[in-house]
Amino acid sequence: MSEESQKSKRLLSLDVFRGITIAGMLIVNNPGTWSAVYPPLEHAKWHGLTPTDLIFPFFLFIMGIAMPFSFEKRIAAGADTTKLLMHAVKRSIILILIGLFLNSNLLTDLPNLRWYGVLQRIGIVYFFVSLIVLKFKTKGRYIFGFSLIAIYWILLKFIPVPGYGAGDLTQEGNIIGYVDRLIFSKEHLWLGNFDPEGLISNLTAIVTSLIGYFLGDFIRKNKGKHLNITNNLFVNGTVMMIIGYILTIWFPINKNLWTISYVFVTAGMGASLLGLCYWLIEIKQITFWIKPFLVLGLNAITVYFLAELFNEILDILSINGLSLKEIIYKNIFAPIGTALNSMEFASLLYALFFLIFWIIIMNIFYKKKIFIKI
Repeated sequence: MSEESQKSKRLLSLDVFRGITIAGMLIVNNPGTWSAVYPPLEHAKWHGLTPTDLIFPFFLFIMGIAMPFSFEKRIAAGADTTKLLMHAVKRSIILILIGLFLNSNLLTDLPNLRWYGVLQRIGIVYFFVSLIVLKFKTKGRYIFGFSLIAIYWILLKFIPVPGYGAGDLTQEGNIIGYVDRLIFSKEHLWLGNFDPEGLISNLTAIVTSLIGYFLGDFIRKNKGKHLNITNNLFVNGTVMMIIGYILTIWFPINKNLWTISYVFVTAGMGASLLGLCYWLIEIKQITFWIKPFLVLGLNAITVYFLAELFNEILDILSINGLSLKEIIYKNIFAPIGTALNSMEFASLLYALFFLIFWIIIMNIFYKKKIFIKI
């Protein structure tokens, strides 16, 4: 099958949107030094929203959008519900195991292994969304989604935490962190007393991906109706953002807690940005800018894994007490920051070169038609 033929069977705008999200992740996760991070690339300290806080929910949202197309392709190839569920189980387990491996610092820090993580959450969400959409019809899927929101609302607002009471949304007093501390000791949590990918907040993370599935299913059913799809994405995106900001009356926007307002605001932004990509690429055919993002988006999990692995190797290997990353940063990028009196800019510059490096690597994969799927 030719490259153009392969492209035609994919939603190009979704691949590009995925690639943009991956590019953001590579920049955010790889500053030159964590002591001087470029301010917009930092997460909100607790409540609030920064551009960085959009990256993870966009991943889950995109995963949900892609699912109807993936299921349609597998069903056309002869898969039934059982086979689809078995594939979901297999994929989820692989993602979780990869996440645990990356958390272990190349198996050098097993006693302090962080059990939660980005890939672990993606694996868990993928399995449960697959289960919901394969076992329930449309009405049941919506009921399930609203039920998860209701359960999360009750847990956060009405279940008391010893010493803090009910409805405390501080880092120390919320029910999400309390449950995680009951399960794991502080050595296994990201922030010691809290983990942003904790157990209970998977409930609303599932909703983020489920919203993506609903929109993806609409796109699949309206294939070729470009204006309908674009309008639907922009209208739904706007409505969800309005709902999300209304919900801040009860729940502040908070990535760490994956609050209900955070779900709707980020899903709304995701739908709107996908709508923009769809309008530019599918309707206006303005594609001169997409190649760097396309090569990342077509190998999203691969580049995530390889970049994280590469970064760990740079941190672990050392010469004269300095890691390879420190040597590169201090000898190439730090002098630029000193000259410009901005170490934050030097840190950003390192991250941008890191991104360019992986665009080059993934472009090689693209040219050789290497697309690794789990």
